[in-house]
Amino acid sequence: MAAAVGEEEFDVIVVGAGIMGSCSAYEAAKRGRRVLLLEQFDLLHHRGSSHGESRTIRATYPEPYYLPMVLESFNLWQQAEAEAGYSVLSPAASQLDFGPAGDSSLRLAVDNCQAAAIPVRVLRDPAEVSALFSGAFSLPSGWIAVLTDIAGVIKPTKAVSMFQSLAARRGAVLRDRAQVSDIRRKTPATHHGGGGGALIRVSTADGRSFLGRKCVVTAGAWMKKLVQAVAGRVLPISPLHTTICYWKIREGHEKDFSQEGGFPTFASYGDPYIYGTPSMEFPGLELGDGGGLLEKTVVPWIKELLPGKIEGDKPVMTQSCMYSMTPDGDFVIDFLGGELGEDVVIAGGFSGHGFKMGPLVGRILVDLALDGAAAGVDLRHFRLDRFDVNPRGNPKEFDDQVGSHAPPGQ
Repeated sequence: MAAAVGEEEFDVIVVGAGIMGSCSAYEAAKRGRRVLLLEQFDLLHHRGSSHGESRTIRATYPEPYYLPMVLESFNLWQQAEAEAGYSVLSPAASQLDFGPAGDSSLRLAVDNCQAAAIPVRVLRDPAEVSALFSGAFSLPSGWIAVLTDIAGVIKPTKAVSMFQSLAARRGAVLRDRAQVSDIRRKTPATHHGGGGGALIRVSTADGRSFLGRKCVVTAGAWMKKLVQAVAGRVLPISPLHTTICYWKIREGHEKDFSQEGGFPTFASYGDPYIYGTPSMEFPGLELGDGGGLLEKTVVPWIKELLPGKIEGDKPVMTQSCMYSMTPDGDFVIDFLGGELGEDVVIAGGFSGHGFKMGPLVGRILVDLALDGAAAGVDLRHFRLDRFDVNPRGNPKEFDDQVGSHAPPGQ
């Protein structure tokens, strides 16, 4: 059967226009392929996890396989910025991680940095930490701090817009308000360019359909629902709602928390797990992850660790964010398999810490779609079949930082 009248044909169809999908569309278009990027909501919507004003980039990971990915991503961010002609990533003075001295995640992060020859400084005196950052931090007794210089703040909405613009500049077609309802194999007698061959038909809820040689699905918090609907496969990915909170800095201390004043991006290990950035997008405000238990966890944390300089009774502004979580906190990057085989690549479960690696993930997904493999990247930790062996996924040497209420730092 020939393709239906009016069906457009593409080399790669990308489903989901968050950071991962937008980077994938850009990467495929950069290689000269005909690309379609579909988004179920408006472009640059605020319902997922690719919006807002701050995401951090850091190298301090307890899992060794993320560190080289972060380093490569840093380079790819800079390359994309050079092509766009403007910046979306602002380097920070430093990344400060702190927590109980015996915290296994913190210890492993130090070990991984040292193994990769990344300069890391371990501070065991709370007074030294306080002096370094104008008295902003007051660490409890028995806590240590880890200082590294790979750090920065990414503007998410601006970043997604950048990659969409770059993709469109290279010929990609962007369609929003296009909710995908079906993805299935179609084998027309002829297709664009002549000859036969298996194609993937992507259909939307409003009756449109498009043909693609390959399909990349990056549907974020909607990944599980979509894949189950189109392939009958249940992915171990669950949506998690979290709240990004902005706290007012007391008058006279604004410079202490500014990027110009040397305030770092930071992550506080333990319960609650909280990350923060310098005051940038909203002058006089500080970013932290509320996680949903403000009064019981975050407010006491602020009063103890940032005493006297933050008005910590309640945030002055909040933003909602929807993460897609896996049981082990690791990504899912793999072929969908089944009837769709290797013609459909899926990526999800970025668990609140994937944004920084968006440019690299986009490159990996296009490598998989077009070449069947991603050169130079070890993807075994991200395979779907890891959950067949162990429902909890990859074994970890540290306690889970996610829990039921606070997602891992970005």
